[in-house]
Amino acid sequence: MKQVALFVLLAVSIFVWAAPNPDEHPINVHVISSYFVASTGMFEKPVTVQKLNVLIDGKKYELSAPAAKTGLLALGDYKARLVQDEHKTAYESHQAYEFLFPDKNVRKFFVTGQTE
Repeated sequence: MKQVALFVLLAVSIFVWAAPNPDEHPINVHVISSYFVASTGMFEKPVTVQKLNVLIDGKKYELSAPAAKTGLLALGDYKARLVQDEHKTAYESHQAYEFLFPDKNVRKFFVTGQTE
């Protein structure tokens, strides 16, 4: 019986330790639109990509990610963090945001567009 209790305690502590911390996702992202597109780009066969139009700090961006099997992302507010922010020149950037969902899952979206 002690071994079972110890196993459960260890399993719970590992799960809690591995869960993302909401405080690490300080950016508020408002998803305005969400849709799928088929992209053939550099791939031999079409790949489905999820596109989001979002507001981050009052600026409009288009974000993209490989389509998840879970379906279309609902419109609304999400917590995120900037996980990639490269500026090799003064006029180009490569950025990515990691969204934290209410069930503690995360998904990475790449910035593929911006508008004023």
